[in-house]
Amino acid sequence: MFERTRGIEWEGRMPYPTGHRAEVEARIVHHARRLFNRHGFDRVSIKQIMAAAQLTHGAFYSYFKSKSELYIRVLSCFFTDPDWKNCWDGVEVDLSSTDVGQQVVRAYLSRQHFENVENSCPMVALPTDVARSSEGARQAFEAVFAGMVSVLERSSAGHARERRARAQATAALCVGGMVVARAMLDRTTADDLRASCTAVALELGGWSLPNKPKRKTSRSA
Repeated sequence: MFERTRGIEWEGRMPYPTGHRAEVEARIVHHARRLFNRHGFDRVSIKQIMAAAQLTHGAFYSYFKSKSELYIRVLSCFFTDPDWKNCWDGVEVDLSSTDVGQQVVRAYLSRQHFENVENSCPMVALPTDVARSSEGARQAFEAVFAGMVSVLERSSAGHARERRARAQATAALCVGGMVVARAMLDRTTADDLRASCTAVALELGGWSLPNKPKRKTSRSA
């Protein structure tokens, strides 16, 4: 039985330093996310998850009641989980910034996110699994989407109702655009699609840069 004594955590008879349990739980969630994103919920076993986390199969049930409960924990992104890595290589998102909307759009539809399947936002990697899963999983998925909409809404242009509508449409465009791009066989087509979605999403949110004036050209007589 788990108990805490004088700043030391005990699991069974073995003492662990304070914070050990939270660290192990986070490690399990991290490796589960990578495996679920890569292979899907049904094709990943608890044994595989625990092996990736370098833990015994039996230890799983000290942290989670079932794979479904773990799945709900995996369904998070940087919009709802401050401990989630809110960037991909070379991509940073400052959630406190006044222009966070365009940062999110560019990050979400970035090449880095496209290529980093294992560290994807679950709304891109796991939507079909969620649709067939429990009510709790669907609620967790909706919470992530709502978190994304809230972040986009803060820096969108227009009145309150208009900002909400723009943010919802922008979020759906980002998620859907990445899902379709990942399904493409031709990389050039996928890259073009991401670029198109980025441009439209930035315009929709009111974050497009003003068009540069065209250079005047002189015609010879």
